[in-house]
Amino acid sequence: MDLKLTDEQRQILEMVRELARERIAPGAGEWDEKDEFPWEVVDAYREAGLYGLAIPEAYGGVGASELTQVLVVEELAKVDAGSAIILAVQWLGALPILVAGSEEQKQRYLPRLATGEWLSAMGLTEPEAGSDVAGLQTRAVREPGGYRLTGQKKFITNGGVADVVTTFARTGGPGPKGISAFIVEKGYEGFSVGRIERKLGIRSSNTAELLFDDCRVPEENRIGEEGEGFSVAMRTLDRSRPSVAAQALGIAEGAFDAALQYAQERKAFGREIAQFQAIQFMLADMAMGIEAARGLVYRAAEMVEEEGRGGRRLVRANRYSSMAKCFASDMAMKVTTDAVQIFGGYGYIKDFPVERYMRDAKITQIYEGTNEIQRIVIARSYLSEGA
Repeated sequence: MDLKLTDEQRQILEMVRELARERIAPGAGEWDEKDEFPWEVVDAYREAGLYGLAIPEAYGGVGASELTQVLVVEELAKVDAGSAIILAVQWLGALPILVAGSEEQKQRYLPRLATGEWLSAMGLTEPEAGSDVAGLQTRAVREPGGYRLTGQKKFITNGGVADVVTTFARTGGPGPKGISAFIVEKGYEGFSVGRIERKLGIRSSNTAELLFDDCRVPEENRIGEEGEGFSVAMRTLDRSRPSVAAQALGIAEGAFDAALQYAQERKAFGREIAQFQAIQFMLADMAMGIEAARGLVYRAAEMVEEEGRGGRRLVRANRYSSMAKCFASDMAMKVTTDAVQIFGGYGYIKDFPVERYMRDAKITQIYEGTNEIQRIVIARSYLSEGA
């Protein structure tokens, strides 16, 4: 897909490509092998000013477009999906404040998130409430001056390294109208990090359990009004899903590039395997899937950008965000599996990166809402038009 990028966008992307090539790619395999969070990548993002891309200029950021953000995540994911999601989740954690926070909250938190002085995360998923967001059980009980939070969050990306966690808890009765959103800082009494998960893929990303044991949160840290938390979460996910789709797209591109090169170097029966029709058909299908996903991801970014300018939730942005995430992640799983197949036995060992790409691709079908949920969202967006 031929994009008409501005000079600023081209400069940002060239800088990100160089950063990915020189400071991420050399360590990606080792971080995966050691299950190690790469603080050197965090420092590289700080130095490059990447954390500020999604933050408006008024709060110390760059104010880059949604398209620029997904292009950056895509480039990073080509070499290491775990490193890419570190950046995307920094923006995810800031989004509830951006979409519904008070001016005071924006002034307090966004500048530090824009520089990377503070890392962020979003605490939504629970052991019994993943796809069923409205079923979350963490409770926030009002007391003089604030709230006491009690409960548990699960599978929180950046959770063990975050300084700020935008957290969702139940202030009312069952269902979506009983949920509210809060800003929880590391160091608050009663807030702690539990288990750090050992994962199949994106092993350089920190995924943690968060525990709230009568954690006191000041009233001024509630985002929006009581009962608005579910709406805040849904608006946040509409805007964050294109970045996960871009992560999937980048993973697929990285795997395709490796498979294409290998197919032209590996010989069997006296010639390069790229000359065999079976391999050519696989490469063709991989390329078509990537290009189709690219168009959908970039279109979703445009729709989310339009929603941001209007300041209200749009059905089409919600629809395209889910479409992009679902299609791109399914595509990435197929492309990476085919890449391993093209490598044959070598694809199954850690001497080559395609097995890592395949492991990394799987989570994109699960987090930010499983693809089963995305299909429900897409279908309902059309059915509601005829209601």
